[in-house]
Amino acid sequence: MSGENAGPRPEPAEVGAGVPLHHRVPDLGALELLLAVARLGSLGRAARAQSITQPAASSRIRSMERQLGVALVERSPRGSRLTEAGALVTDWARRVVEAAEAFDAGTQALRGQRDSRLRVVASMTIAEYLLPGWLIALRTQRPGTAVSLSAGNTRAVADRLLAGEADLGFVEGLDVPAGLDGAVIGHDRLVVVAAPSHPWTRRRTELTAAELAGTPLILRERGSGTRQVLDAALAGAGGLAAPLLELASTTAVKSAVVSEAAPSVLSELAVREELTARRLVEVPVRGLHLGRELRAVWRVGQRPAGPARDLLGLTRGAP
Repeated sequence: MSGENAGPRPEPAEVGAGVPLHHRVPDLGALELLLAVARLGSLGRAARAQSITQPAASSRIRSMERQLGVALVERSPRGSRLTEAGALVTDWARRVVEAAEAFDAGTQALRGQRDSRLRVVASMTIAEYLLPGWLIALRTQRPGTAVSLSAGNTRAVADRLLAGEADLGFVEGLDVPAGLDGAVIGHDRLVVVAAPSHPWTRRRTELTAAELAGTPLILRERGSGTRQVLDAALAGAGGLAAPLLELASTTAVKSAVVSEAAPSVLSELAVREELTARRLVEVPVRGLHLGRELRAVWRVGQRPAGPARDLLGLTRGAP
């Protein structure tokens, strides 16, 4: 195998444990091209099979020969054939490609498993008033994905995500819980509400933050995003008085307020219907900011993918 038909003289390959493997081993595309040359007996036919030009195929073979330090293919007017070293390399290349095919099949199976289900956990306001519409829209995009939704306070959402029991979470609060990444998807406002018969609804002056802080209210439990925002907002007014009632559900809080037990502070999203129907009345508070951000959250380093990514995309344009 000498003369002009022997192909370019290969340069010595770099060796040594300090050289990364990907610098010493040809890439998968080059190995597939070599297998095509062996199978078809022609560099031109191999190039067409790989959907590249013949000059590109020749360049890739020469580059592989330089990398390995051995001649792999002899070219002649009658076609191309493997050298003795090329035949050995082709056998090894076949095993590498077969392993890559198994790797690809395995990752496809993992993606299929991932895309077949979506576990969502959300704090109460988002779970009750926003997620149903998003999940209906997701159903049209991914009819084959089984979705489960569980609701809890912000602390419970973080615990479920960190335990690997959910793929995507939604919270309302001041910041992203520890161990999670997140993205703001919308905004919400807390409002003070009371039954129409409550004296606060007939005041001529706005309620003060100190008056609100000093009044026993019906509140969500500690650990909820609503309670977190309210505690922070009233910290400068002496902090919240001991609640009259602490309830774990927004619906339960609303029912208690409607029954004239005491006022409360709830999400504007949650009481919109009651305010419109005058079952509850908003009570203005002077100089008190009760805005909050709505966030999608996930474990650090596990950016949403598949159906979780699609659901996150549907949340854009939240209030």
